[in-house]
Amino acid sequence: MAVFYALCCLLSSAVNDFIFKLFARRKRSRGMFAGLIGLVWFGVLCFSPQNWENGQATVFWGTVSGFFSIAANLLLIEGMGLQSAGICATIYRLNLVPVVFGAWLLLGETIDGVQMLGIAAAVAAIFCFMQLPETGRRKRYLFARIGTFLVITAAVLRAAMGISYKYAFLHGADRNGILLINALFWIAGGVVYALLRERKMLKPDRAMLFYGICSGACVAGIVYFMARALQEGNAGIVLSIAQMSFPGTLLLSVLILHEPVSRRKLLGVAFGILAVILLSLPG
Repeated sequence: MAVFYALCCLLSSAVNDFIFKLFARRKRSRGMFAGLIGLVWFGVLCFSPQNWENGQATVFWGTVSGFFSIAANLLLIEGMGLQSAGICATIYRLNLVPVVFGAWLLLGETIDGVQMLGIAAAVAAIFCFMQLPETGRRKRYLFARIGTFLVITAAVLRAAMGISYKYAFLHGADRNGILLINALFWIAGGVVYALLRERKMLKPDRAMLFYGICSGACVAGIVYFMARALQEGNAGIVLSIAQMSFPGTLLLSVLILHEPVSRRKLLGVAFGILAVILLSLPG
């Protein structure tokens, strides 16, 4: 059952990344969209069991991880408005690279030869995406590169969120309590982002409500299926499968949005798959 739950998590992640791309194609409030996702997420988590015996650690690490979570996803959505969905999803899932470095610097974990190969494969993947030939106007090409840098930054923030989760659990914080606080950060952070940067786009439309509810359901599914998979099976196998969502996002973007597929993009995705596999292997 662990593999089944991991595959469900993979599917939820792939669909959620694709929804991000569908939403980002037009000028809509990214902040209000994130707030709506957080609202759906919060509503689902209210029904989950929670333990607030170590409330101080839960609140502190929930706050830290919540900031990294909303910041990473806002940058991911902004990046998808400028770059291909497949490229953005692949780079974002390569957050395992900064996770490995962060665990080495902060938690004293070691980096072995296999992980070094994984890091090299991740660098090769990003290099393939950064070197895509110019196929249109120079301005459009520049925007695509900006989108790539935004998603790289999002991946680093996503890794920081993962490291903060590790610290939280080491200090006895409650998992569901942390996720509940994360959802509150999505609500508050999304609204603040909208007020500061998107004042002319605050009014939600039907498309935003539809995408927000669907994405919120996907996020809840990601959290639920990941938790069940980790309870049922080996973490290395489960995490490896769950991180493989980006080929699914690429396939959806090609079949539905008709995004172009080049040899360099396919090579980059292949390097990304190799990187995730190598980085997920136990040391």
